[in-house]
Amino acid sequence: MPPLVRYANEFQDSERWHEFPFREGDIVISTRSKSGTTWVQMICALLVFGSAELPEPLPTLSPWLDMRIAPKNDVYTRLAAQQYRRFIKTHTPLDGVPADPRVTYIVVGRHPLDMAVSMYHHTKNLDMDRIRSLSGQQESAGPAEPMPSLHDWVLHWVDRDVPAVEDLDALPGVLWHISDAWARRNQQPNVLLVHYADLLMDLEGEMRRLAQALEIDVPEKAWSALVEAATFNSMKAQADRLAPNAGDVLKDSVAFFHRGTSDTGRQVLTADELAHYEEKVRLLVPSDVWKWLHR
Repeated sequence: MPPLVRYANEFQDSERWHEFPFREGDIVISTRSKSGTTWVQMICALLVFGSAELPEPLPTLSPWLDMRIAPKNDVYTRLAAQQYRRFIKTHTPLDGVPADPRVTYIVVGRHPLDMAVSMYHHTKNLDMDRIRSLSGQQESAGPAEPMPSLHDWVLHWVDRDVPAVEDLDALPGVLWHISDAWARRNQQPNVLLVHYADLLMDLEGEMRRLAQALEIDVPEKAWSALVEAATFNSMKAQADRLAPNAGDVLKDSVAFFHRGTSDTGRQVLTADELAHYEEKVRLLVPSDVWKWLHR
């Protein structure tokens, strides 16, 4: 097998996966930022525990392994102590995570423009000085520059050409994360793709599909409560227990759940700008990946 790719910046490091001791039945939730990570974590929690009442906050139940805020050994120890079926968060593509036939890898995709709009609002909600402090980085030299308008920010995001290994949340990195998983899905039956739009259109159907793939039996009478607990409004009402706010890195946990909709990205750009985006993406991904991402 080819060596694992290392994706690292001042806040995350995929090398933390390289020595991780998997066990039978583990679930790895691999997504780009703001593409439905917390949503799928919540769905997995509901399926694993079979109840809308979770025993602990979601980030405790499902740690983000590659985040530098918590020491690697502390995260390993916490996961080793979990007696239930583990479901672990990562923002690392699958070429940076060890492949193990005992593990199910769930990769979540979202229309890239919708992801970008959500990322814009999420960035405004992050306490960057707090993140730098917790991850052992130097404090910023001065006040942060004000963010540009949403329109200008998205245009810059579309045109920013950097390799995926340098910035996974730039457009090439977003497309690589999905393209890599797409290429694996037929050769590795334990790789499962989920689309954000499908969760919006048919939440119960997608939850049932995940339960079947994970071989989790859910009593028929339990489904209604589990599906309701996974809706956007229900999750937003529990923001303090569900948002990934380890170390108080969010300015507002409720604001983490911004809108939970699709097609906002297309509304930001003009027709010509949208055509430019589409032309660029078609050069970076196969046509079947384009169709799946932009359905």
